Amino acid sequence: MINRKKALLIRQAHRYLGIFLGIQFLIWTISGMYFSWTDIDEIHGDQFLSEVAPPAFAPGALTLDLPVEAINSLELRNIGGTPYYWVNDAVLVEAESGKEVKVITEAQALEVAREHMSESFPVRNTTLIETTGAHDEYRGRPLPAYRIDFDHPEDLTAYVSAKDGSFQKVRHNSWRWFDFLWMTHTMDYEGRDNFNTMVLRAFSALGLITVMSGFALWFISSPTVRKLIKPKKKRKKTAIAR
Repeated sequence: MINRKKALLIRQAHRYLGIFLGIQFLIWTISGMYFSWTDIDEIHGDQFLSEVAPPAFAPGALTLDLPVEAINSLELRNIGGTPYYWVNDAVLVEAESGKEVKVITEAQALEVAREHMSESFPVRNTTLIETTGAHDEYRGRPLPAYRIDFDHPEDLTAYVSAKDGSFQKVRHNSWRWFDFLWMTHTMDYEGRDNFNTMVLRAFSALGLITVMSGFALWFISSPTVRKLIKPKKKRKKTAIAR
């Protein structure tokens, strides 16, 4: 059987590791429960989006005054009731006039948002954003973009790309909670989705050590294990005496 000094060291290591890791284990449990009890489609905000696509234009009725050899990709878009060409995934051109447009107007962005939303929610504020931070809810999306805040209990926000007029995403409080808990779950405090951070690896390794130390404590303090080990020791002593 292990001596008392080593048993005490294992017990102390298990206790302090448990205190140190307990908060993170609790966060993992709470966030995991939240993920399993929520509908991911509702988190994405699908309940706020219209199932009817905005009306399209007939391509044959429009022309584009550009050299064919300069066009690699071409998409006809309906932006607030006006037809536009999105050329080479880089340039927005008004289809009827052939004029290049750098950014769409705020009024057009509002029309795009309304066409994609399931209801006509009252607009509280509209902002043109040109930069985002690592923790911004619109991170990793095309810029500049219009942020459209609606008067809604869920603090509903829609984003429309100002460069190409496309509807991007809708955000609300449930998504923001999900995003925060996902950050604490993955322990990626920069981009949220990196499962190979050193912090997560370290806590995973310490978690394994904590569990193994718990098994070790059970082994050295279990009456059943002691009963199994003691007879073997007695047999050895009897054999030596003979």
